[in-house]
Amino acid sequence: MLTVAETEKIILDLVKPFDPEIDSEILPLSKVLNRILAEDISSKLDFPHWDNSAMDGYALCYADLDNLQELKLAIASDEIPAGVARSQSLNQGECVRIFTGGMLPVGADTIIMQEDTERIDDLLYLKVKPTQGEYVRRKGEFIQAGTNLIKAGTKLGATEIGALASARCQKIKVYRQPKIAIISTGNELVSLDSSQSLQLGQIIDSNLYALSTLVEQSGAIAIPFGIVRDHPAELESVMQEAIASADIVISTGGVSVGDYDYIEEILEKMGADIHVRSVAIKPGKPLTVASISPFLNVNRSEDKILYFGVAGNPISSMMSFWRFIRGTIAKLNGANEIYWYPQFIKAFTTEDLHSQGRRETYLWGNLTYQKGMPIFQPVSNYSSGNLISAIGTNAIAVMRINQTYVTAGEETIIMLI
Repeated sequence: MLTVAETEKIILDLVKPFDPEIDSEILPLSKVLNRILAEDISSKLDFPHWDNSAMDGYALCYADLDNLQELKLAIASDEIPAGVARSQSLNQGECVRIFTGGMLPVGADTIIMQEDTERIDDLLYLKVKPTQGEYVRRKGEFIQAGTNLIKAGTKLGATEIGALASARCQKIKVYRQPKIAIISTGNELVSLDSSQSLQLGQIIDSNLYALSTLVEQSGAIAIPFGIVRDHPAELESVMQEAIASADIVISTGGVSVGDYDYIEEILEKMGADIHVRSVAIKPGKPLTVASISPFLNVNRSEDKILYFGVAGNPISSMMSFWRFIRGTIAKLNGANEIYWYPQFIKAFTTEDLHSQGRRETYLWGNLTYQKGMPIFQPVSNYSSGNLISAIGTNAIAVMRINQTYVTAGEETIIMLI
């Protein structure tokens, strides 16, 4: 049985990221939210575009203050709001009213904010002497034209999209969204839209909806292949179709040691390489990770895709996704390395945490902040089949192998989900 760290490394080493030339598309800026940038973008403009004021106040030449016995300046008759350029230079011993974002006139190099002045008629009295260059945003101070603005592999959010708009970037080259096939296996499963009444022993296929949502939250496209009975020939047919049409395949159920668990057997029959069979993690121990060519029965290693066979219990399947599959999608999709791994922080638990210590144990709950301090509140039931217990949770406490107890009030490792 592999450790969590070993499994993570094996999986990520198998991932071949998308080619930025082949696996990309050009979209309008309004359509790139949460997409991964496929090329470096350089700024075409200086930021700021020109010297401007960072404060409402008065623009002046600092050198004019050197020989003054009294800090006072003549006030020019005009003023400079944002979006207006003053056509004439500032005269010696003169200042001009300016507002935030206003373009500095020629001859000015310093702003004194309004609160530090007193205006009497056409004279401005300075309560304090400003620092030279104070409250001036210089042309190109943030970034200069021709300089890299955003690197390839960046996930585009509000700040990145805003910056691209400021740089007048209308069309953006992003990686295409990975296609993730989802297969639900098990004779006990019933489709949500089935018109038949739920019979004894049957359960609704909730994994399809939970995993599809996680896939889409990860920036990929979920392709549902529906429910497949525990029948080898039927399973093989659907698996072949999924492998041929997706970048990653996820199947739920059929990966343990029961008489009706056929996934590994079928994968081996189709020529797949099995890299992971089980992981020392709870929940989520049954995990099959295989690589297989979408061109079945053809030995083309460069074309191999990843197949994940996860446990059928709802929490187990989601845990496998959070811990291993989400990072796989990120690397495949050309994202920077920081997106390949889960985010961990430390928090103080409100309750005792228990584990048998034989496997790395993940306990779900809620992370909040009290006076800036991270606090973890675990749920009361950790059955991997109890999806209800996970409603509203946003974090998972991680107990390492051989760690059996964390006392309430102590610090523990938290994985953010």
